[in-house]
Amino acid sequence: MANAGKNWDQYVTNAEEVARTPGFLALRDRIIDLAGVANDAVVADVGSGTGLLTLKIAPVAAKVWAIDISERMAGYLNAKASSARLANVETVVASAVSLPLVDSSVDVVVSNYCFHHLSNEDKVKALGEVRRVLKPGGRFVFGDMMFNVSLVDRRDRQLVVSKVRAIASRGVPGVIRVGKNALLLAGGRWEKPARGEWWNSAIRDAGFLDVHVEELEHEGGIAAATRPNDAGRAQLSLGAVHPPTTFRAAAVGQ
Repeated sequence: MANAGKNWDQYVTNAEEVARTPGFLALRDRIIDLAGVANDAVVADVGSGTGLLTLKIAPVAAKVWAIDISERMAGYLNAKASSARLANVETVVASAVSLPLVDSSVDVVVSNYCFHHLSNEDKVKALGEVRRVLKPGGRFVFGDMMFNVSLVDRRDRQLVVSKVRAIASRGVPGVIRVGKNALLLAGGRWEKPARGEWWNSAIRDAGFLDVHVEELEHEGGIAAATRPNDAGRAQLSLGAVHPPTTFRAAAVGQ
């Protein structure tokens, strides 16, 4: 997780429950497939939470740096890695905007549902950190919320309406939750997702090649890119935002 303004130590149980859902397991597998982790790869999992990506990647990687802002998340993941006898997992408590790794030290960076907790300014800082720690030619793949809380765009409008209906359908607790979310949004303290178009532009501006941003049918999306070799910096891809696909994964935040 990545939002320093939220006490993520209180969300360990919730994060673990979400990580075990079929939708998130499918999203995990899609991210890992796009990342193409080799058996000698050093991987950084940014916003590792309770280990959704880390625990699947570790058996096929040389080392996984599991980075999360929550000490309790890191402790929980460390215990799970130990119980699985995964000696190549190292948990680190740190923010996505300041990764505690030296330049050009990892082959792959992955992340899932971390960046929407950051302001757009901090998203840009996080992208810069990812590029810094990746080796030339290294791969970056992440999943995240990709929509705006808006009624103007058709996809945004459908997502907002469907989320409100889903929460409100839970009866009085759901209606209370809708009200709380509205207050958080009004106060600028709700999640800060960005649309696929924004990510496409921001990833390219950060200096990545082969940018691919794919909005999914639900609230989320997947992005993939490559850090260019120094000789290839002048050949940055223009990229494209691909329309919603039939790939399905569970929504969160409801």
